[in-house]
Amino acid sequence: MPIYPKHSMKSRLGSVISLGIAALAMIYLSYSLPRLLPGDFVTAMYSSSQVTLNAQQEAEHRAYYTEEPGFSRYLLRLVRLDWGYSYAFLTPVSELFLSALPCTLLLLGTANIIAMFIGFITGVEAAWRRESPFEKGMVGGMTVLEGIPEISTGIILLVVFALNLQWFPAAGADTAYAEVSIWVRLATIGHHLVLPLATLVLAYFPGNFLLTRNSVMMVIKAPFVTTARAKGLPPRRIRYAHAARNALLPLVTRFGLRLAFMITGALVVEKIFSYPGLGTLLINAIQARDLPVIQAVVLFSSLIVLTIILCLEFAYRIIDPRIEHAH
Repeated sequence: MPIYPKHSMKSRLGSVISLGIAALAMIYLSYSLPRLLPGDFVTAMYSSSQVTLNAQQEAEHRAYYTEEPGFSRYLLRLVRLDWGYSYAFLTPVSELFLSALPCTLLLLGTANIIAMFIGFITGVEAAWRRESPFEKGMVGGMTVLEGIPEISTGIILLVVFALNLQWFPAAGADTAYAEVSIWVRLATIGHHLVLPLATLVLAYFPGNFLLTRNSVMMVIKAPFVTTARAKGLPPRRIRYAHAARNALLPLVTRFGLRLAFMITGALVVEKIFSYPGLGTLLINAIQARDLPVIQAVVLFSSLIVLTIILCLEFAYRIIDPRIEHAH
């Protein structure tokens, strides 16, 4: 069992306590902020329909749908893993949430991993080939691509490859009501995933490339790299085991924050491709003023941010042990 310095253990304990306090604050905000939205579920439900309620009926509906527990009861429900019942979908919030979460994790996780891997490799190679045609072309191309918003990329891919060429589905994450084998279903899920995944990779990859290139260029002439070259180490080892590793922290931070903001990060893309993830669930809940669903998604998003920040702090100490002794 490793023995850590006392000041290191205090630092870790302080981080956990601070994030615990922040988590309680986020729970309170997830309870209070959605209540500040204008309108309510009754207004949203009947405003676009032909049904007209008299004053008494409207008051009865509003009393039924807006009767929510106080904050203490809300905390007790969370402890019991009870997230409430959806007004709009007439389904437990936990079922809606758990059906949308895998889609978002698959989309965001895969996009971040692919964009990070490609961006890291190409960024390191570009920095090592400074002033070469490869480096100049990549920097110019990625700078232009970085300026294109996700909504524009998504719409272009949708129009070209889904509507015109019809190579990929325009909406959804799977073929509904299809009784097929598991392998065929996995292939279908992958087929639906291609366009939203390509949109996010094209959005994330340029930033990862530019960040890695700039970070490697800052350490490429450092004394430890010069020493490694003097020792006669293989160029690939110098490039990745020494220079790239010391430039990895900013990229890990970017990767973690992209995952932390998984709901807002994929919200636009999920809406363009009607992808049934948490972003789509949140938009539908806000439009319907479905308070329990909004609370659950906001709370989950907040806690994920805090959890990933804590994980990043420990990951920094593994990537660069000098951080461990700096506290």
